[in-house]
Amino acid sequence: MNESPVWFDSFLELAFKEDLGVRGDVTSLGIFGQNQPAKALWVAKESGVFSGALYIAPIFAYLDPKAKLSLKVANGQAFSAGEVLLEVEGLAYALLSAERIALNLIQRTCGIATQTQRLVQQISHTSTRLLDTRKTTPLLRRFEKEAVVHGGGFNHRFGLYDMAMIKDNHRDFAGGIQAAYQRLIGYLAQHRLDLPIEIETRNLNDVEEVLSLPGKVQRIMFDNFSPDQVREALILVNGQFETEASGGIAEHNLLDYAETGVDFISMGALTHSVKGIDISMKASLL
Repeated sequence: MNESPVWFDSFLELAFKEDLGVRGDVTSLGIFGQNQPAKALWVAKESGVFSGALYIAPIFAYLDPKAKLSLKVANGQAFSAGEVLLEVEGLAYALLSAERIALNLIQRTCGIATQTQRLVQQISHTSTRLLDTRKTTPLLRRFEKEAVVHGGGFNHRFGLYDMAMIKDNHRDFAGGIQAAYQRLIGYLAQHRLDLPIEIETRNLNDVEEVLSLPGKVQRIMFDNFSPDQVREALILVNGQFETEASGGIAEHNLLDYAETGVDFISMGALTHSVKGIDISMKASLL
């Protein structure tokens, strides 16, 4: 298994500080001390799709660098209820102290991967790609967006710095689409930033306004359009931009939107309200 990225070390430090405080896991230390060896299994209590393989070993190694982990599944792999996902051996107090941090993270990433795969499969016969959004848990965005990919989805912009997106409040504050766009391209030129530009539209009149803008817009978003309105907008765009449908799209109407032929569908529900997959840890002393 590859080493975890450097930024994960900082994440772990904060996560353990939150859970252990200055005293540590007083229950586990009080009962088992610092030298009692143990082993544990992770057992899935429901079926799902796995995500987060890179991060589990470093979590257990944070308190016990000699902990040995054997992972039985890979990122993007489906698993069934009752299946053993991993085995880990190490110091009892370390396994128990790290249990909740590891499970909380992986249950959530597996939940996101599972939900994403289910939705991707529903539109697999179309050319539309399913995107996540920035509606992620603060400081967990890397894990959550990675889980979307493990479920077969695609990532939208990661943050506010890697794509310029004119949304409704930008245009309202600036006095309209054209005013916001002119200010934006001036800023990008001044700072020599070559970034893709996306503009959110509310209706067909907005779409026509975007089509009249000078320069190059990479993508146009149809926000809260009905499927029929998306079809009309696609005729107007005629392949000049990438197209994205967003807003009001959920599992019950996802297919209707995908079958319009829009390039992308973005759904905040992939990450903002996902149900974690239930996984339990069963431990025993050695």
